[in-house]
Amino acid sequence: MVRLSGDLDGPRVAVEDSLGRPNGGPARYPPNGEYSQPLLAGESDLDVRSKYQDLLPEHESSRASPGKLAIGFTVTMLVIALGMWVYQPKLHRRGQLAVDTGYVDQSAGVGRLPFMGYNTWNAYWCNINETVVLENARLMKSLGLKDVGYEYVGVDDCYSEKQRSSAGDIVANKERFPSGMKKLTDEIHSLGLKAGIYSDSGWFTCQLYPGSYGNEERDAKLFQEEWGFDLLKYDNCAIPFDSVMKEGMVGKFTRMAKALSDLSKKTGKPQMLFSLCQWGREEPWLWARRLGHSWRTTDDINASWGSITDLLNRNSFISWASDFFGHNDMDMLEVGNGDLSYDEAKSHFTAWALMKSPLVIGTHLQGASKETLEILKNKEIIAINQDPVVGPGITPFRWGINPDWTYNWTHPAQYWSGRSENGTVFMLLNTLNEPAHMFFSLTESPWIRAGRQYSVRDLWTHTENGTAVRNFTVHGVPPHGVVALLLKDAGDEPEGLDPPCARPEWCMNENGTRIDQ
Repeated sequence: MVRLSGDLDGPRVAVEDSLGRPNGGPARYPPNGEYSQPLLAGESDLDVRSKYQDLLPEHESSRASPGKLAIGFTVTMLVIALGMWVYQPKLHRRGQLAVDTGYVDQSAGVGRLPFMGYNTWNAYWCNINETVVLENARLMKSLGLKDVGYEYVGVDDCYSEKQRSSAGDIVANKERFPSGMKKLTDEIHSLGLKAGIYSDSGWFTCQLYPGSYGNEERDAKLFQEEWGFDLLKYDNCAIPFDSVMKEGMVGKFTRMAKALSDLSKKTGKPQMLFSLCQWGREEPWLWARRLGHSWRTTDDINASWGSITDLLNRNSFISWASDFFGHNDMDMLEVGNGDLSYDEAKSHFTAWALMKSPLVIGTHLQGASKETLEILKNKEIIAINQDPVVGPGITPFRWGINPDWTYNWTHPAQYWSGRSENGTVFMLLNTLNEPAHMFFSLTESPWIRAGRQYSVRDLWTHTENGTAVRNFTVHGVPPHGVVALLLKDAGDEPEGLDPPCARPEWCMNENGTRIDQ
């Protein structure tokens, strides 16, 4: 049993116009034409204008006053500014600079939030067929997973024949998918779900089936237009020699990003959701947002606590990179797999969800335990992952047993916080092999206001847990366990608290007296 308490004192652990002017050029007198007369020596500008007055438009018959010119200039600038405001969609209207979205079309909303769904790889590897895929799709609906947000059913590697057709297309394996991929996606769509497919940016997939290098446009059309898929997971195996590719990692993945973008523009349909799977090579959190909707940040996960903490540790240093339309992908969920304990699975799911990673189930749903489904269907945790108002996820504010910003794959950061639509989210992770009391000062989180008290909701017990003032302690967090809290502002803290600042550094009275000296 985890016990939570708020502490009141002390921290605990070119064209010419009518005047003959080329566009952008100065006025030229007289205008060109059969009535032109040569200029005479000594003629002033006014003499010239008078000589050709009958050739000028009526409104040009007199020189405008400086005041009128100023008014006209001002009005023109206002019209131009208004036009930019109304017609330039990439210009943000809150003082921000225009954002270069690259090949990602944000207008249809695809990939704005981390995608949720199911993928065959972790549970089945290459042992897939249309029966397996459709069985899990139906279970997503009957088990209530669709109702809490899981939407995509992903077919991973090994679905195709080993060779392309004589026309150059990827061909679905005739034994595993005898009904064809279009029939498969139609069945998935009939369940109210969306369908995902897999390919590779190299010559072959990781299991040596045909990859998409050199066939990006063909394959994009096949996957979306002919087969009806909505998502493309795009892997990083079988990379062509440098002398062939003449591109780096960014260029290699740009090829398919452009193909998907061009296809969308041609058909008028929303882009496929593009999930880059290149294992964090060349820091994709710096560049992949212009290409797709999510990017893998690490090598593959496995169903062990060591793998969970390793991936969590690596992602703790780049957790800031997830935001709307671009998400760090910490890899598929192992909830329900291997020897993960109940608390380890809860910690795994909580961290992935609150850090705004895509949530992709990878277990055998037919035999999923009650505990597995309880974890995967936690609506309050999912609500943070799918927050429509706040894009970034939680980030560490204290490492805990290690010095802050310490790289440690067995004991990653333990204290995390972030904003949400409905309050400040905290995640406390016990990386020890024994129970632990975990405490923090509220204002260690940058999202908490000093001098205020906060109501506390536990997102796993689904209970209200009193009011926190300045500090908070959670007692008896299980080994490898997690606590997820939502704190909401509950007004001013009680009067007369001493010391006057919860965090004493440079806390000063208006008379110049510091309390930390």
